[in-house]
Amino acid sequence: MPLDTDRYRRKIHGKPRFNMVPFIDILFTILIFLVVTATFGGGGQGSSGKPEIAENTGPSEYYLIPVAGLSKVTVNGVDMSGHIKNSAVAVHTRVIDEGEIIIRPKEGAIIITTPPDLPVERAVRTPS
Repeated sequence: MPLDTDRYRRKIHGKPRFNMVPFIDILFTILIFLVVTATFGGGGQGSSGKPEIAENTGPSEYYLIPVAGLSKVTVNGVDMSGHIKNSAVAVHTRVIDEGEIIIRPKEGAIIITTPPDLPVERAVRTPS
């Protein structure tokens, strides 16, 4: 009985076939597993971006705000640019909690509005 080598050669060198159904099943199974086991950070407490007290070595009165190319700091319209050191300034915690801070990185400026009872001199200081 002779071997049909031409038929065998066409079978090997023919168009490859790939069954997509099992591939899609496995892909969706992996996707569902990843979605179910993933943890998503909710918008609960601590989502303000400020460090929590437990994350610090102790409560701090001032927090450092770095801005690349910082050249001007204004507090209630008063220029406090003398407190800039290494493109950063230390801002009082009450300003962060109760006041308003506008950072303009393209201009290299920070504009601060303090709470009514906080003096302008205490709002910022030179970072140590």
